[in-house]
Amino acid sequence: MDGMITVEVNDVKIELPEGATLRDAILAFDTPYKEGNSIGILKRSAAAQEENVTEYRIITTAGEFMIELFVTDSPSKRRWVEKSDKYRNIPLRWSSRDAVAFGPFSSDIDPKREAGVYREYEVLFAAGGGDPRNTHIIITKDRHSAEYGDPQEGAFGRVVSGRRVLESLREKDSIIEIKPVISWKQIGEHLLTTDLATPMEDGEKVFTYLDVVMSPESPLGAEHFFALIRKGSFKADMVSSSFISNHTLLGELPAYENYEPRTRGTVFLRTVGYGAGKAFISTDDRTASILHSVIGHVDKGMELVKMAEAGHRLLVRTTPPQIMLHGKNFSEAEEELVPFGVKLIREGDTNDEALIVAQDPDTTIGILQEGTVRATGVDDSKIVNIELYDDVAPITLDFFRHAIGLQFRPVGILPLIMMYENTYIFKAEKPAERYKEILPENVPNKKVAAGEIGVTNQAAKRMGMVGVKTKDDDLFGPTGEKFISTNIIGRILDTEKLQHFKEGDKIYVIERNRE
Repeated sequence: MDGMITVEVNDVKIELPEGATLRDAILAFDTPYKEGNSIGILKRSAAAQEENVTEYRIITTAGEFMIELFVTDSPSKRRWVEKSDKYRNIPLRWSSRDAVAFGPFSSDIDPKREAGVYREYEVLFAAGGGDPRNTHIIITKDRHSAEYGDPQEGAFGRVVSGRRVLESLREKDSIIEIKPVISWKQIGEHLLTTDLATPMEDGEKVFTYLDVVMSPESPLGAEHFFALIRKGSFKADMVSSSFISNHTLLGELPAYENYEPRTRGTVFLRTVGYGAGKAFISTDDRTASILHSVIGHVDKGMELVKMAEAGHRLLVRTTPPQIMLHGKNFSEAEEELVPFGVKLIREGDTNDEALIVAQDPDTTIGILQEGTVRATGVDDSKIVNIELYDDVAPITLDFFRHAIGLQFRPVGILPLIMMYENTYIFKAEKPAERYKEILPENVPNKKVAAGEIGVTNQAAKRMGMVGVKTKDDDLFGPTGEKFISTNIIGRILDTEKLQHFKEGDKIYVIERNRE
C-alpha cells in the first residue's frame, strides 16, 4: 500500500503510515511499555545477511518457539540445515513429562540402540524402533535418560525461547513450518533508545520488553529477582561480551538452589564471594557454576538483552508474576489471588481491612505449589507510615532498606529497643552496617524536626541505630547523637501511633509514595 510501512513490534507485524514514530508503533496495539525504559530497534538494510544461520523459529498450532544450533558440526545438524524447510504439517506424536515428539517421517539417520542421557530443552532426531522411516523430532523438557533411537552424536540444538509452548502442546497440535532466523550485519545495525519520537523505517523490528520464566527450582532466588525489578525494570549496571548484570542487591546473600548450565538467556545470581547478590542474564553459553544459582530463563525479548548498554533499563515481565500480599488488606489480597486459584487463610487480625504483614509460604513459587497461603493481619494502629528522602540521603537509605527488609517487602520491621522522654530508638534485626556504608549524609544543621528519622553514621560508635523524636530538638539528633553523627533519611507520617508501643515491640513500617 502506497504511503505505508511494515514494522514488527515484539514479533507482531503492523502497518504504519510513512513518517510514523516509535510512539506510534507501540501505541498501535496493546504492547508492554513503561516510560523511562529503553526500546530496541533492529534495523533492516541492504547489508549482507549472515551466511551461517544458527537460529530457527518452529511455528506450531499452539504457538512458536525458537531453537539455536550447537556450534559443533554433526550429521544431524547438517541434516536440519538442509531439510528443515521441508518439515511442514508434522503432527505431534506424543508428549510426556520429559519430552515431546513430532512425526513420523522418513530419513537416512543411523540410530544407536542404547539409552542416552539428555539435558533439558535439547533438540534431536530419533528413529522409533530403530527404523529411519519412523523418524521423529524430539524436544526434551527435563533432564532424563531414555532410548529414543537417535544418532550417535545425539542432540544438535536447544530451545532458547518460547519454552512455555512445549507445555501447552496437545494431541491435535502440529508443526506448521520452520523458518531460519536471519540476523543483519552492519555497523549501527540496531538502536537502543528512550526517545519515542524516533522515526520508524520499513522493515524495522521493535522490542519493548523481556519475559523471564522463573525456575520452580529457585523459589528464594525468584524473590531476589522480584525485589530488584520491583519498579518493573532490569537496569544494566554492567555489560560484557557474555552477560549483562544488575547490582541493585549487591551484598545480599541469595540462597544457592539450582545448579545447571548458564546457556544464553539464563538468569542467575552470584551467591557467595565478591559480587554476591548481583543478578546476571547470559548472552552466550557458560558451564554450570557452584557460585551461581540459576533462577530463570528469558523466554521472549532476548534481542533486547543483546542490545543492552550500561545504564539502560529494560522492561521485564515474569512468569509467574510475583504474589506479594504484604501491605495489602485482606479484601485486596483475596482479589489478587483469584487469577492464581490460590486459597487465602486469614490469621491474626482477620478483618477485611486488616493489613497483611506476613505470608506463609513466603515465596511466589511456594504459594503456587501449595495452592494455599496463610496471611497474618494486623490493625492499622500497628503500622507506621514513613516518607524517605531519596534525593538527599540515597546511600544511607540503601543501608536502611536493606536492614529493615524494605528491599524485599513493602513492609519493613523496626524493633523498638529503647524509649526515653520524647525519643524512640530502634535497632534493625539485620546487621546491614557490616556491608553497607553509612557515611555522613544530610546531617542536620540547626534543628531536628519532630517525626524526622535519623540514622547514626560512621562518625559514632553506635552506627546503624535508628531513631525518631516526637518534639523538635536543636541539640541532638533522633538517635541521641550529635548532629555531625546523624543522617536524616525521612520522616514518620503518623508519629502519634508511637505512643501505643513499648520497648521490645516490633513496629511495622510501610514506605509511602515509593514507585
